[in-house]
Amino acid sequence: MQLDQVKAVITGGASGLGFAVAKHLAARGGKVALLDVNDEKGNASAAEIGASYFRADVTNEEGVVAALNDAHAKLGGLNVLVNCAGILGSGRVLGKEGPMPLKTFATTVTVNLIGSFNVSKAAANLMQNNAPGEDGERGVIVNTASVAAYEGQIGQAAYSASKGGVVGMTLPMAREFARIGVRVMTIAPGVFHTPMVDGMPEQVYQSLCAQVPYPSRLGKPEEYADTVAFILQNRYLNGETIRIDGAIRLAPK
Repeated sequence: MQLDQVKAVITGGASGLGFAVAKHLAARGGKVALLDVNDEKGNASAAEIGASYFRADVTNEEGVVAALNDAHAKLGGLNVLVNCAGILGSGRVLGKEGPMPLKTFATTVTVNLIGSFNVSKAAANLMQNNAPGEDGERGVIVNTASVAAYEGQIGQAAYSASKGGVVGMTLPMAREFARIGVRVMTIAPGVFHTPMVDGMPEQVYQSLCAQVPYPSRLGKPEEYADTVAFILQNRYLNGETIRIDGAIRLAPK
């Protein structure tokens, strides 16, 4: 898929990795719709890059269907979904104040895993009606996992479980959607410089950078966006998770 043919919906698109992808695609002639729950930031980000914004909670089934239908109408179609919406959900299973409330674990899994599934199925339902392109391609879905899916740290049980689920559903979804010409890929970022690390003490920030073998720094959102673009353009990438992490392997804590 050529980037100027892209008609993309990006969840969590108002900031961070999602906005980097939106900016990258829009700058190359793609049509982009941002889905987020932050109206102020969403509208501002959309205006900055000439995109559209739609409010949508990824965990709401009916709301997602409605938002995707609106985006489909605005963009004149839909052939790309990039799922970047997510939360950290950190906390020990047995913390100082007792066992983790089940709601904490469930909320993290609901947003990160079930939310990704919810938007993916709704997007694929629309993509299957697209006219087939080269190799019969009708669309591409890119999910966001994390290296924590493989080496989760203490305090990341909920987050790691949610991201491990995203990795786990990649291949079966890709296999199922082969019949409709929709590829499914996942990216597992390492530690990236996003709004989540803004305000972090300098000592902690430098410590994080030092843990990355090479290059010894945090990932740039633009590097994530480059990876998404590579996936979109290479049709033989399907059913796999790509780590983009500077060779980091997370320590227990």
